[in-house]
Amino acid sequence: MKTDPESFIRANTGILAPPHVPEVRLHLASEAAHELWLKTEEELEEIGLPPPFWAFAWAGGQGLARYVLDHPETVRGRRVVDFASGSGLVAIAAKIAGAAEVLAVDIDPWAETAVRLNAKLNGVAVAFAGADIIGEERTADVYLAGDVFYDKGFADLLIPWFDALERAGAIVLVGDPGRAYCPRERMTALATYEVPVTRALEDSEVKRTTVWRFGAAKGGRK
Repeated sequence: MKTDPESFIRANTGILAPPHVPEVRLHLASEAAHELWLKTEEELEEIGLPPPFWAFAWAGGQGLARYVLDHPETVRGRRVVDFASGSGLVAIAAKIAGAAEVLAVDIDPWAETAVRLNAKLNGVAVAFAGADIIGEERTADVYLAGDVFYDKGFADLLIPWFDALERAGAIVLVGDPGRAYCPRERMTALATYEVPVTRALEDSEVKRTTVWRFGAAKGGRK
């Protein structure tokens, strides 16, 4: 890496609580990081920085973290995977809620540092894997996925995998703020929240975010 992740994160973020999950503190983007988000891929590559998804508390993750904290029985005593973890917000919420083991998974190498720093901030232990686990057999009791249906190609990979995990007995929960490729017809809505977000990243200041259980009842509420 051209840039040291820990040094960059500490220099370009502040310790803040996401507005919908005040129980959790994270290293979140400062104005400098917002400016970085708006740079082109070429400019980011020049300084060795992938798009900093880990620097923001996305609406889907905030909604899912809120649900887990409000319904700790969902994860208590269970093995949990937080898929596409980013900042680690959902993984941290699961650990606070009493999960026995939590694995944060993200292919962005910067996410490993972000998750480590954020877990330490909150006094919890969260393991990390930088592997692409899409399609792998079930290894946990609960899979959590915040804001993952933003791209059709990615959604086409996730849907059969989530379906296989659910058939294998896992609970698969998705936090989604109305993304275009969310397969609502395959899920059941569990809760809906109005989540404040960063206007620089989204098309509004509040995103209506739904927590869904994948495959719990075919033809669930849309």
